[in-house]
Amino acid sequence: MENKYGVLIHGAGWVSTQHLAAFQRHPRSRVVAISSRRLASARKRAEEAGLERVGLYDDLDKALRHEGVDIVSICTPQHVHCENVLAAAAAGKHLVIEKPIGNSLEELRAMQAAVRRAGVKTIVSFVLRWNPLFRTLKRMMRDNAIGDPYYVEADYLHNIGSWWGGFEDGRKKSTGVSAFLLGGCHAIDALRWFACREEFKAAEPVEVFAAAGGYRKGSGRQYDYHTGAWLDGQPPLEYDGLEVALVKFAGGALGKVSVNFDCVMPYKFPVRIFGNLGTIRDNKVWSHKFPEQKGWIKIPSILPDSAEVAHHPFQAQMDSFIECLDRGVESQCNLEDAVKTHEVALAALRCYETRQPVKLPLV
Repeated sequence: MENKYGVLIHGAGWVSTQHLAAFQRHPRSRVVAISSRRLASARKRAEEAGLERVGLYDDLDKALRHEGVDIVSICTPQHVHCENVLAAAAAGKHLVIEKPIGNSLEELRAMQAAVRRAGVKTIVSFVLRWNPLFRTLKRMMRDNAIGDPYYVEADYLHNIGSWWGGFEDGRKKSTGVSAFLLGGCHAIDALRWFACREEFKAAEPVEVFAAAGGYRKGSGRQYDYHTGAWLDGQPPLEYDGLEVALVKFAGGALGKVSVNFDCVMPYKFPVRIFGNLGTIRDNKVWSHKFPEQKGWIKIPSILPDSAEVAHHPFQAQMDSFIECLDRGVESQCNLEDAVKTHEVALAALRCYETRQPVKLPLV
């Protein structure tokens, strides 16, 4: 039997269920330990997954010393990601890191230094890069379906509220930081992804100008789109729920990206890509490759139209990472690349203070 990668799942929240299941299904990996702030949470995840011979911990340092751990999958709240990454990297473990990876430029730089020093491999869960529609669109772009992209739009439209288990940490400025960082970073990453026509590469952002607004900041009134009910007396967002940014890329393309926690509607993730030989609107294509085209060509694929983590392609992400480990190569969505996405979100915050365009990379 081939040697398997031993996996430690750190954090036992909603998203950990999908990390755990993906590693369980892969023939080259096995979950050997689960750790959480509460031992009962780790035990619950193990029982749900039918894991009997697995280490359970409420201390990361002890969990990192568990025999056979090769990969640490970090599924904790974002404000502790940095300390988790630093500890796991120092222990020589490869890393799967949930987004956002950190809450400040200082944290991003500390993680970069730690990973470089340790020489470990990383992958960040901008999981939509493995969404079936996204993969199809990138292949079409590679094959010149729309030519060179010159303008891209992506929007993260998600009225998050108290129904979400992570809302208490996420809504606070001290731990969630901003709407762009908390959830809108997915849209920023999609913007980078589609501003580059190469199949496994994202565009380099060089300048950001942004504005923030909306109506939910400080309000205790929420809309629950699952039930269609309005709820009063709820804990409020401590930052603006709407952010919009214009991004310039090194290749010359422009992008517009937004995050909207204030929208009264179910979750949506629209994407628009304008090339010099065609256009893409979500799963619809208008291309020079379809002579005498009379209408939009619709791609029958899985759209990124659900916030449910079970809908996200975590299996494809973990499969990709294990392949990278087998080959000894970096992931196309490693820490170094993901930092560039996060810098756009942090640049937006800086822009609100200076009211001037912000150059990247940040210093």
